[in-house]
Amino acid sequence: MADLGNSVQVSASGLRAQALRMRVIAENLANADSIATTPDGDPYRRRVATFAAEVDRATGATQVSVKSIDADKSAFGRVYQPGNPAADAEGYVESPNVDALIETADMKAAQRSYEANLNAIEAARGMSMRTVDLLK
Repeated sequence: MADLGNSVQVSASGLRAQALRMRVIAENLANADSIATTPDGDPYRRRVATFAAEVDRATGATQVSVKSIDADKSAFGRVYQPGNPAADAEGYVESPNVDALIETADMKAAQRSYEANLNAIEAARGMSMRTVDLLK
């Protein structure tokens, strides 16, 4: 039963990691049009969650932990908007480095990983219930 408990803990850490990843992606999508308010300011910079494997010393199981949430260093876009208060001398405004297509693909991958971890928890729960039934 301890091994089933470990597998549930590992899958739960995966659920937490993917939930955080989806939250970061949602923030990116929500700020995809957030430009700077001044000509020398920066617009919203895309953020990316990174994970690391971490060994639980008590159980020996390898779990997922959040390593960091870092800013994406890719270049900002430039949009011609001469009437915008954030426009430079040439009339260009820097736009966020968020690509909705990439964010959508990342969200789909996070969703599938979340579902896989949820299915693993359900399978462990089912095996535990069958074991209890056998012991009756």
